[in-house]
Amino acid sequence: MLKISKRHIAKSLSWRFIGTIDTLIFAWLITGDFNEGLNISGITTLTKLVWYYIHERIWFKSSVKDSDKRHIIKTFSWRAIGTIDTIIFGWIITGNPLSGLKIGAFEVLTKMLLYFFHEKLWYKINFGLDRRNK
Repeated sequence: MLKISKRHIAKSLSWRFIGTIDTLIFAWLITGDFNEGLNISGITTLTKLVWYYIHERIWFKSSVKDSDKRHIIKTFSWRAIGTIDTIIFGWIITGNPLSGLKIGAFEVLTKMLLYFFHEKLWYKINFGLDRRNK
């Protein structure tokens, strides 16, 4: 049975908060409409929670064990899913495929940087760990 981890829940929620703010800012700047930015970031928060869960379950069962290779592939596969999700909902909500593409393109760059620093910070935090693996 899979143990529920307070650390993973806290880490997932903190990342979703950062990711949502990032999407909100770029959607607002690109569309020029705060409400459209709010709608895009709101719906993608919900959809990405579902996609993230599915992505984690698939990777939990993955046979890729080499940690460097695994982290790189996992990072890029998640970013692809997240960006496609943003592009689609950006397009649906604005009615403009170019707006969705622009939001998704900016998100790729910023979210990879934000994710990197989020991971570095969480690596230093012992919350939810019985002991730290070095």
